[in-house]
Amino acid sequence: MHHRHRHRRAMGAAVAATAALLVAGLSGSASAGTAPADAAPTAAETLRTDAAPPALLKAMQRDLGLDRRQAEHRLSNEAEAGATAARLRASLGGDFAGAWVTGAESGTLTVATTDAGDVSAIEARGAEAKVVRHSLADLDAAKARLDRAAAKHDTADAPVWYVDTRTNTVVVEAIRPAAARSLLAAAGVDRSLARVESRTERPRTFYDLRGGEAYYINNSSRCSIGFPITKGTQQGFATAGHCGRAGAGTTGANRVAQGTFQGSIFPGRDMAWVATNSSWTATPYVLGAGGQNVQVTGSTAAPVGASVCRSGSTTGWHCGTITQLNTSVTYQEGTISPVTKTTVCAEPGDSGGSYISGSQAQGVTSGGSGDCRSGGETFFQPINALLQNYGLTLKTTGGGDDGGEEPGGTWAAGTVYQPGDTVTYGGATYRCLQGHQAQPGWEPSNVPALWQRV
Repeated sequence: MHHRHRHRRAMGAAVAATAALLVAGLSGSASAGTAPADAAPTAAETLRTDAAPPALLKAMQRDLGLDRRQAEHRLSNEAEAGATAARLRASLGGDFAGAWVTGAESGTLTVATTDAGDVSAIEARGAEAKVVRHSLADLDAAKARLDRAAAKHDTADAPVWYVDTRTNTVVVEAIRPAAARSLLAAAGVDRSLARVESRTERPRTFYDLRGGEAYYINNSSRCSIGFPITKGTQQGFATAGHCGRAGAGTTGANRVAQGTFQGSIFPGRDMAWVATNSSWTATPYVLGAGGQNVQVTGSTAAPVGASVCRSGSTTGWHCGTITQLNTSVTYQEGTISPVTKTTVCAEPGDSGGSYISGSQAQGVTSGGSGDCRSGGETFFQPINALLQNYGLTLKTTGGGDDGGEEPGGTWAAGTVYQPGDTVTYGGATYRCLQGHQAQPGWEPSNVPALWQRV
C-alpha cells in the first residue's frame, strides 16, 4: 500500500513536470512575491491528481478511450489548464470570453478573447487563442435574461439553455424550435448571440432511488449520499434537494436510523444537506467500484472539456466530460440554475450521488436523460454553491497543518471563494483564480494555482 502510494506520488510529480512542458508557464512563478518558483507546488500537486484511485482511472480508460498513462496525463493537464485559464481570465478582464480543454489528454487549452491584441499574451502562456465577438460577461448577461424570462414562460419544450463558450453563443436546446424562439424573444436576446439546437428527450430527475451509497427518506423513497460534510461539530452529507424536504428523516442503506434533512432547495437549485446522528461518521471518501475508497482532497471546479466521473450504486463508475457550465434545465417540477452539463450517463438509482474530477469534488447528481446502455447526459448541482449556501465544510484528506502561527488577514479556511474574490494573508493581498473551498494547507501563499498575489 505504502509503496504503491509513493509510486503514485512520484508518477504524479513526473506527470506534473510533463504538463508544465506541454502548457508552458504554469508554475508558481506567475505569482510575484511568493516562494521561489521551484518551491511552489504545481496545480497538479495542489489538486492531488496523484490521488486518483485505480477504479477512477479504469473508468476513464473505458469511457474516454484512454490507456492508464493517458488518463494520468489528462488529470494533470486539466489541473494545469484550469490554473492557466484562471490567470488569463484575471489578466484579460472584460475581454475574456471563456476557456476549454481538448484532446485525448486535454493537452490543448484554448482561451477566447474579444481583443486580437490579447493573442500574444494568451500564446505566451502556452494556450491557443481564439478571437470572438462576444465577451463571457455579455454571454452570461444574455443567459441571465433567459433565466428571468423563463420564470414567466413555459419552458417544457425548450428545457435546457447555457453559455457555450466554444461557439461564443447562448444555446437553447428545444424539442420544438418555436419554443426556443419564443423564449429568446421574451428575453429580448439578440439572435446574433443565440443558437437553437434540437433535442428529443425531456430531462428528468433521477428520483427516489439509490446512488453512490443509498439512503432512504421517511422509510420510503431512496437517494444517494453526495459528499460527507461537517458543520461545526455536526456531521452529515450533501445531496440533491429533490430527494427530500427539510425535516424529512433518513435511514442508511443498512436501514439503521441516520439523520434529518436540515435544508433543501428544489426547484430553483437542487441542493440539500442531512445532519446525521452519532452512529454515523463523515469520511473523506466516495464509494468506488468494488467498495474501494476514492479520496476527496478538495473542491476546485474543473474547466469545460475536463474529465469528470460519477459514482452510483445502480451503474457503478461512469466518466465523461464537462460540456457546459452555467446551464439552466427544466424538469417537470421546475427550472434549476445554474447546473453543470456533462456527457456522463446515469440511470434511476444514481440521483444525489457524487461527481469528482481526479480527487476534486464537483457536485451532486441532479438529473438528465438517456441511460448507460445507449448513452445519455446528466446535470449536477455544483458542490461549492451548496457548501456556501448552507455553511458546510467538505470532508477531505487534503490540506494539512497550516505551519504554526496564523499570519493574520481575511483569508479563512472553510470559506468558499470564487474567481475574482480578494483576501489578505500574511500582510499581502491575493486574488482568487479558481473557485474552491479553502482548507488548511491551501493558504494563498502556498497555492499559486488557486491564488495570485496582487
